[in-house]
Amino acid sequence: MSSKLILASGSPRRRQLLSAAGLSFELQESGIEERRLPQERAREYALRMAQAKALAVARRHPACLVLGADTVVECQAEILEKPVDAADAQRMLTILAGRGHVVITAFAVARASRLIETQAVQSEVFFRPLSETEIRAYIASGEPFDKAGGYGIQGLGGSFISRVDGPRDNVMGLPVAKVLAALKRCGIARPS
Repeated sequence: MSSKLILASGSPRRRQLLSAAGLSFELQESGIEERRLPQERAREYALRMAQAKALAVARRHPACLVLGADTVVECQAEILEKPVDAADAQRMLTILAGRGHVVITAFAVARASRLIETQAVQSEVFFRPLSETEIRAYIASGEPFDKAGGYGIQGLGGSFISRVDGPRDNVMGLPVAKVLAALKRCGIARPS
């Protein structure tokens, strides 16, 4: 049985990745507030958010299959969310400079009020050392502000990365191969 797919996300990167994979879908933001619970670990936080986003939209469109996702960056046991201002972006980029960190993107597929598939995928990203000047110039570009950890691998922030262990698209916000496999199990396949 074929079903209409809805991406429960406002992320332009997720939209681009899913479009590039050849899927047709509609967009619908979930309206879910991203707030971490006290002592919640990165993986659990990402999974809970992805599931909540998928379920919120699936309840409004019970006949559709809904994909929700959330990306969390963790470095030195601290979860780095989207920076709230330039000072916060500077703090995050200073923490990441010259270090490795973990990027977890969780996704969930739901229909009506039921989760069908849910998974968290991890990549490890290594930053080269960064100068104060590089950090300030990057913040001035405006790129850090809508991204977990304050950087985008697909933009100017990609030049800070010396190595990625794990899927690169996961760092962008969607582990496409895993998502496509999950959607195929749910009856949605790419056109041949």
